[in-house]
Amino acid sequence: MSGQAVALPLSEGAAAQIDAVQLKKILEVALLTTPEPLSLAELKKLSDAPVENHTIEKILEQLAQEYRGSGVELNRVANGWRFRACPEMQPYLDRLNPQKPPRYSRAVMETLAIIVYRQPVTRGDIEEIRGVAVSSQILKTLEARGWIDVVGTRDTPGKPELFATTKQLLDDLNLRSLQELPPLEEMSSLLEHDEA
Repeated sequence: MSGQAVALPLSEGAAAQIDAVQLKKILEVALLTTPEPLSLAELKKLSDAPVENHTIEKILEQLAQEYRGSGVELNRVANGWRFRACPEMQPYLDRLNPQKPPRYSRAVMETLAIIVYRQPVTRGDIEEIRGVAVSSQILKTLEARGWIDVVGTRDTPGKPELFATTKQLLDDLNLRSLQELPPLEEMSSLLEHDEA
């Protein structure tokens, strides 16, 4: 956006002028300085005058375009918008913090995959698919990471808990929705190819 003011209606019906350049700077600063994604509702609060979602989205798209190729990217994820380092920059950033990211066992990753692709599922469903008992620690690990949560119980004897993924998982995978994941059949062929 150029330095022009954008007319936005106030809730009482009066017209207000908002400086689009200033709003863009405010949104940029907010997104650069917060570690968590910000929703449109949160970003709208930053404006001095009421502003429509499409106006904020237009500004965010412009910001995303301006940062393309810079080593930092503005992404839309499940919980809103956030800046993050481009994946190709991660090896350099890892030099600043040499701690290794947590490594998850195959059992943890298989359990997560079952929950992602079959949710909501019970522990019994997971055990039936994997063919082995699911350790409580595996489910606790995924819950502690914020990737899964109990979303209810199945209406069967014993009322087993139903597990599903969270928006935190989507944010951590840099996804807006589960539909952005590859189909299960494609994932299976990728895993078979990696093991070969």
